[in-house]
Amino acid sequence: MDVNAAVAALAAIAGVCTGVIAMLAFRWSERDQARPTRTSLHTDAVLPPGVDTVLSVLRSSAVVLDESDSVVKASSAAYALGLVRGGKLAVEPMLHMARDTRRDGEIRQVELDLPRRGTGRGEALAVSARVAPLGSRLVLLLVEDLTEARRIEAVRRDFVANVSHELKTPVGALSLLSEAVMDASDDPEAVTRFAGRMQIEATRLTNLVQELIDLSRVQNDDPLEGAEPVRVDELVAEAIDRSRHTASTKQITMAAGGTSELRLWGHRGQLAAALGNLVENAVNYSPARTRVGIAARRVAAPGGDLIEIAVTDQGIGIPDKDKERIFERFYRVDPARSRATGGTGLGLAIVKHVAASHGGEVTVWSTEGQGSTFTLRLPEAGAGRARPSRADTADPDPDPDPDPDRDTVNTTEPLPAPEVLP
Repeated sequence: MDVNAAVAALAAIAGVCTGVIAMLAFRWSERDQARPTRTSLHTDAVLPPGVDTVLSVLRSSAVVLDESDSVVKASSAAYALGLVRGGKLAVEPMLHMARDTRRDGEIRQVELDLPRRGTGRGEALAVSARVAPLGSRLVLLLVEDLTEARRIEAVRRDFVANVSHELKTPVGALSLLSEAVMDASDDPEAVTRFAGRMQIEATRLTNLVQELIDLSRVQNDDPLEGAEPVRVDELVAEAIDRSRHTASTKQITMAAGGTSELRLWGHRGQLAAALGNLVENAVNYSPARTRVGIAARRVAAPGGDLIEIAVTDQGIGIPDKDKERIFERFYRVDPARSRATGGTGLGLAIVKHVAASHGGEVTVWSTEGQGSTFTLRLPEAGAGRARPSRADTADPDPDPDPDPDRDTVNTTEPLPAPEVLP
């Protein structure tokens, strides 16, 4: 009897202990569920209301740091720029700025050059970093990528410097020649000679100003606003007529051929200027009693048929080292020869921009002493072809292709059905 009573007492005690343990476990579970997780502590629970939404729509790269310099939140752009790695701010100068701002509450801003990730060429990424306090414990870092803006500014400075230099030459010559005319007022022969030189310099100045206007127009205007179907044979005839006098003086034969009834979709004036510049260069840089050919044909392409217009000459050719730069503004292979022919160094830059704005390209094949072939490739006008948008035809500033085997016109192939124009 005493044994049974003892067993019953022990069972009762065990039941009470089990109940207490179960109750404690339940309470502990509820406590864990009510406790915020580490992730929520470092995101929504810490950021002030609405900050997360504001940061998500900012164009700048955004990073939020807590009091231990850990990254609370970072935008995808911050990761792309390499600002955040392993949950830490990876740029030491920015980290120092954040600590100073956390200490005294002052807003700081600095411009830095950061190495690009994944490139071994020492290229720098220009950024502007601004640090400001966010609440009592957090610091906000906003980073703007200034690389493209600096590149555009450098291009603008170079362009202004080149324009100033090019304008200074004929203006200075006109000033000196006018003084010479005044000093030689009693010598009719000298006046006539100096007046002729003044006319040449004035013509150079006029051509330079006109080409600057043309370049500005093709860069700023949308060629698709006034676009229309343009017959290729009319463009070729207009380009030949533009250089007919110079070709006749040098006894250069111009021959036009290729596929007939071809049409382009674009701005007629810009297309005529581009092809006219190519033909004019071919005539100017060809020796006397040679031949300049203009041929057009249709070629198949994945996005629709293209029209190729090739201008071939038998001139001096272009050195390999200059092929990648001939489409730059004011670049001349032979500055002395360019001055003799009246070249401004803007003609090929205009051709490149016209081709790009029309959704096409221009390439060059050349061998010194054998001549050159410049090829325009532009979309063909057709009822079933979608017209490109302004964004699709934005100039990417491509490098010219120096490879003669890349879809260029075979210069050894005779021009079909040529029409010789003396």
